Amino acid sequence: MNPAAPPPTTGSTRTQRTNEDIALLDQTLVAGFLENIPDYVYFKDHESRFIAVSHSLVRHFGCTITQEVLGRTDFDFHLPQHAQQAREDEINILRTGQPIIGKLESVDWPDGRVTRLVTSKMPLRDETGDIIGTFGLSQDVTAAKQLEADLGKAQKDLIDASRAAGMAEVATNVLHNVGNVLNSLNVSANVLATGLRQSKAGSLVKVTALLRDHKDDLGAFLTHDTKGRRIPEFIASLARHAVEERDSLLREIASLHQNIDHIKEIVSMQQAYATMISIVEPLDLVTLMEDSLRMNAGALVRHEVRVVRDFLPVPPVLAEKAKILQILVNLIRNAKYACDEGGQIDKIVTLHIAPGNPGEVMVAVEDNGIGISSENLTRMFAHGFTTRKAGHGFGLHSCANAAREMKGTLTATSPGLGRGATFTLILPTAPPSAPAP
Repeated sequence: MNPAAPPPTTGSTRTQRTNEDIALLDQTLVAGFLENIPDYVYFKDHESRFIAVSHSLVRHFGCTITQEVLGRTDFDFHLPQHAQQAREDEINILRTGQPIIGKLESVDWPDGRVTRLVTSKMPLRDETGDIIGTFGLSQDVTAAKQLEADLGKAQKDLIDASRAAGMAEVATNVLHNVGNVLNSLNVSANVLATGLRQSKAGSLVKVTALLRDHKDDLGAFLTHDTKGRRIPEFIASLARHAVEERDSLLREIASLHQNIDHIKEIVSMQQAYATMISIVEPLDLVTLMEDSLRMNAGALVRHEVRVVRDFLPVPPVLAEKAKILQILVNLIRNAKYACDEGGQIDKIVTLHIAPGNPGEVMVAVEDNGIGISSENLTRMFAHGFTTRKAGHGFGLHSCANAAREMKGTLTATSPGLGRGATFTLILPTAPPSAPAP
């Protein structure tokens, strides 16, 4: 006998080692799953005490280690009302064996936080099939629900501001611009909804059921059965997918926040101008032009229109904020449409501010779009005239009237079809004695 050879292994010893290896593998799989899944996973005994939890839930409870959670109940972490409801749900599962799937919960925390969760809970059974507790998964949808509320409030603010402003053209353009942002919000919301619907959380139930069905031959199942051998790889894939899903949803939520902030900015700006109706005062044209651009920003970016600023130093003008805003917003929007219809690869809108004749300031919006025919130039400001299929024909007419009411003029020039157009607003300057804007 070779003295270096290992002693012979009996069948009993091999079985023991195989069982130990399987048990170790089970522990590794469960530990890896509970450590990496971003949703809150928990297992409870018959008295609703936590017996196993995911690391995400430990952090959610404000704890640092799992042992701080084990053996405790929801009453140790939540307000009594939520804890009692959770206990009643679990008692019902223990009594009937019927799971709770996709329940939307609002959770108030002792520190004042309010979170929204989508929760699924199922009965936990032993080897004989008897119910010994419950287990479940909760997904935090607080951010998504808050964004829905913010969007609803932003839409309400927009409607209220539009009614208060009394400026049909500005309100129309704001709604159009917000509509463009809402399209982006809708895309992000659909991505979030699709991500939630396609979540792999439901696969946990299937894996649990599969393992439970093979409790008595788990070793052979995991090592010899075709489905069983794929379970470790599947759980690892599920963990990776959960992390990728979380990162993707967080990116969409960030995009939603950005677009909602844009809507709030537009609404806030319109509300500020709405309070200035019929007030004639010295005004800074650069500020008004920039505000008009912000109201059109979404449409200009979406249609890939490049804006060029040509601003020279000019004195303040004496006018009404709301009426100038009405004119500039309308002219910039029309220039964007003209660029779209012109078919140029490089769509350009150039904004000019310059001194005019003595006592006047010139503001011009120039585009390289479709242009205006000579016969239409004389009719551009007539009520009801429009060259756009979806136009209503009173935008430029009301702008020309607003300019006259401020003792100014609004004119249009164009070299011809396909060669762009320029709309020029002339306004009187404020007297030297007027306070600076």
